[in-house]
Amino acid sequence: MIFHDELFDLSIAHIDCDSFYASVEKRDDPSLRGKPVIVGGGKRGVVSAACYIARIYGIHSAMPMFKALKACPDAVVIKPDMAKYSAIGKEIRRLMQKLTPAVEPISIDEAFLDLTGTMRLLGAPPAIVLSSLVRRIEGEIGITVSVGLSYNKFLAKIASDLDKPRGFSIIGRGESKDFLARQPVSIIWGVGKAMCRKLSKDGIQTVGQLQQLDEETLLSRYGSLGHRLYRLSHGDDSRTVHRSNDAKSVSSETTFNEDLANIDQLEARLWPLCEVVSRRMKAANMVGHTLTLKLKTKDFRLRTRSRQTGEPTNLAEDMYQAARPMLASECDGTAFRLIGIGLSDLSVAGDHTDQLLDSEARKRAEVEHTLDAVRDKLGPDIILKGRSLRSKMR
Repeated sequence: MIFHDELFDLSIAHIDCDSFYASVEKRDDPSLRGKPVIVGGGKRGVVSAACYIARIYGIHSAMPMFKALKACPDAVVIKPDMAKYSAIGKEIRRLMQKLTPAVEPISIDEAFLDLTGTMRLLGAPPAIVLSSLVRRIEGEIGITVSVGLSYNKFLAKIASDLDKPRGFSIIGRGESKDFLARQPVSIIWGVGKAMCRKLSKDGIQTVGQLQQLDEETLLSRYGSLGHRLYRLSHGDDSRTVHRSNDAKSVSSETTFNEDLANIDQLEARLWPLCEVVSRRMKAANMVGHTLTLKLKTKDFRLRTRSRQTGEPTNLAEDMYQAARPMLASECDGTAFRLIGIGLSDLSVAGDHTDQLLDSEARKRAEVEHTLDAVRDKLGPDIILKGRSLRSKMR
């Protein structure tokens, strides 16, 4: 049971799946229940997700895998299955969209909902509707979620983290300022580690200390960020929940078991990533205008290089040929531990093949679409390019 003075007056919610990847794996393999589970790459990779048992050992997302296994040697490590997680995320989103069209996905496993004005249609206030949704997700999909309910997005997001897992937390108008006053400044959206250090040097460590300063003072000290600090510290967030299903980019990357410096070895790893991005783009009927190559050195320094693709594309061959010169320019003897490729500036594909003026480009597109059709019918490995074999042998 949940009691709150404003329980039936609030309509902005944030729903966040509890340890999503790990929860899906435990759902699909009951033998994992009660065990610490880590979803992530190999020993050179990082933690993508950790179940709540694993978190007891201090394991968290983005932690290097070797550190996670040192903290919890008995953890079960599972390679991520993004296609499966994406499909389940879409199932959950469809359940949300049955309640309101105002669903704003933030990632594969979380979203904002605006249930304002839905009481007459749904026959119950938002709090009751959300509790029914939680039960339905758990009963039909088999994972748990946590809900934050408030009067704006900022506070709803904070509330969803207050009582995980299987939490349902509320922050109302009457309590928001006092609640925020007790929190560290890092709770404010956009305040990262560097800003925390800057605020701390100025004697500001809590939101309550921010609340004591007027907006002009914050603007003079911190520029445009001062406006956000003032508004959010007082619980004021005017952002609306809007339906947004459009991805800003599609990418794929891989971490090597051993550092690589040789261009042939790196190109062999590049091609499969281009195929992964191409499949995702085609499935979404999207094309991209900007290609980005990502490399991470052995000492964790990140290099990114981008270029326009000319004609917008979703073809693996186009991505590969465009990325090779960028990769060659970075192969100066530096050893890399990770390579990634991505497309951004996305738009709807239309009939991309017919739009190509260059006959050779049109021929490449037709060949790739023919290969896709064969793979869809007979399996992904039924027909491969020679460079695919090279990547599998290395």
